Amino acid sequence: MVDLLSLQKHFILAHLKEGGRAVDFTMGNGYDTVFLSKTVGGSGEVTAFDIQPAALLSAERNLRASGCPNNWRLICASHERANEFVRGPIKAGMFNLGYLPGSGKKELTTMRSTTLPAVERALEMLGEDAVLLVAVYPGHPEGAAEGEELGRYFASLSRFRYSIAQFRMLNSPSSPFFIVCETK
Repeated sequence: MVDLLSLQKHFILAHLKEGGRAVDFTMGNGYDTVFLSKTVGGSGEVTAFDIQPAALLSAERNLRASGCPNNWRLICASHERANEFVRGPIKAGMFNLGYLPGSGKKELTTMRSTTLPAVERALEMLGEDAVLLVAVYPGHPEGAAEGEELGRYFASLSRFRYSIAQFRMLNSPSSPFFIVCETK
């Protein structure tokens, strides 16, 4: 059976190495932040964003409990503002859309109004031989709309500049899926 999380990590690891710079655009509980931090190691840099203070607390706990190097910075701000905080090109970026797992606040979710501008800025931040990964959760109305809008947007980008693919379970349309965008 296809393990989408392992497949996501495969794409990130093809581009992100020790000493790299990465951004977790939707930190949540910090699991992607932990993965990125361990991947870039002590000489790398990871910046993570979330609008909920509870996410920052949870992510910090997970980073410390996982023994991550002190290479991370957690920012309480919307992902659409990432370019205000991160300078220079990044090798990898991750979006894990939806709501904060375990928060009990399913009504507080990522929204198209900020997600698309955040993805556009993330693409501008990508360096050469870099990757952006966007996990979409279409099981709720806003998530389905986000996925459709992101699909249209990514399909409009130049194939000469980006290689873009979507990975989803065809026989389970409401299951999460992800889009991977690699720079050429």
